[in-house]
Amino acid sequence: MTFMPSFTTEEELRAHQLQGLQWTLGHAYDHAEYFRRSFDAAGVKPEDVRTLDDLRRLPLLTADALKDGYPFPLLSVPMAEVVRIHASSGTTGKRKVLSYTQKDIDDWADMFARCYEMAGLTREDRVQIAVGYGVWTAGVGFQLGCERFGALAIPIGPGNIDLQCRFLQDFQSTVLCCTASMGLLMAEQIRARGLRDKINLRKIIYGSERSSDAMRARISALLGAGELYDIPGMTELYGPGTGLECRMHDGIHYWADYYLVEIIDPVTLEPVAEGEMGEMVVTTLRKEAVPLVRYRTRDLTRLIPGRCACGSILPRHDRLLGRSDDMIIFRAVNIYPGQIDEILSGLENVGSEYQIHLTRDEAGLDHLTIKIEREEGVRPDADQSIAVAVREAVKNQVMVSAAVEVVDYGSLPRSERKSKRVFDHRFE
Repeated sequence: MTFMPSFTTEEELRAHQLQGLQWTLGHAYDHAEYFRRSFDAAGVKPEDVRTLDDLRRLPLLTADALKDGYPFPLLSVPMAEVVRIHASSGTTGKRKVLSYTQKDIDDWADMFARCYEMAGLTREDRVQIAVGYGVWTAGVGFQLGCERFGALAIPIGPGNIDLQCRFLQDFQSTVLCCTASMGLLMAEQIRARGLRDKINLRKIIYGSERSSDAMRARISALLGAGELYDIPGMTELYGPGTGLECRMHDGIHYWADYYLVEIIDPVTLEPVAEGEMGEMVVTTLRKEAVPLVRYRTRDLTRLIPGRCACGSILPRHDRLLGRSDDMIIFRAVNIYPGQIDEILSGLENVGSEYQIHLTRDEAGLDHLTIKIEREEGVRPDADQSIAVAVREAVKNQVMVSAAVEVVDYGSLPRSERKSKRVFDHRFE
């Protein structure tokens, strides 16, 4: 059984997308007051959208609409048809709550099963799920897709490194699903405990945060040629499982038969050219309970032109650079943490873990310090040359001056969830 679409040409895919778009707009307009008011204010009726390009005539949707409509925002079906809710993992203010019909759950399961198929799993695989369960979408999404695909699910949840390592041995898990930070922590623990030859781990599917090339390389080296697959996902768009890297590891295939992707300039809100970096905007094509129309995800990426060498018809976007609302303003320069991440990944003797610290002195002048680990096995007498290389690279590529502090490998904290990278002390 395959979970891939049956389309063989881009024309067939676009025809499917247009049909789904027209259904979504009619469904949203007829059943959700927010969308009806929003479309009317823009002077656009669902029947006015006759091509995919006409989508740009509609207004953008932001997270404020989800928060303002709490507890059942943008609901487009009767409550009797809602079978589940999930919520964002935010810790401040009202959470973004999303409702699901049974069809939404089934579609999500199929999308996630497609991820496992694209990663090359078989029904003989044993999938250890080390992400959070509860009201957020992570754990239940990974498990739902695994069961739909037909592999063995081992739903252990996050944390508890001793139990994770014990299960890797006892159950001979072949796939680990986790955050990138958890993947690094597990890889280091597997090496430290001498378990590499006692386990059967072949693949890691990770998401929830941006990971640098250095982190990916470090995890792979510690595990001994393990395959890593980056998986995107957000609660608003079902949850994780809406796309995946293929074996070529050249961008993330997104499931364009379930949703559309636009890339816009986060300042002007105008479309950018294909291949240029911008903010991802998504529109669902099948979602019943809470359809999305031009939703600003705040995720920064770019569309990758052309077909992938793997042969899939499904289009690709790049791995996420960061979020437009995570931008740091330092001495009038806009910096995204992902830019620092990319710079550090390209330098020799620099480890995968780092922190960005922002401070303000008594005179009101801002200072930027980048704290980095030296690569394992590199001697401390290389610290000065490492610091110089980092300072010069940041100055040349981001156009700011930064202090650099080099610390021992393993001295920065590891996390079982998402690692905190930016520490802004300027307003404390």
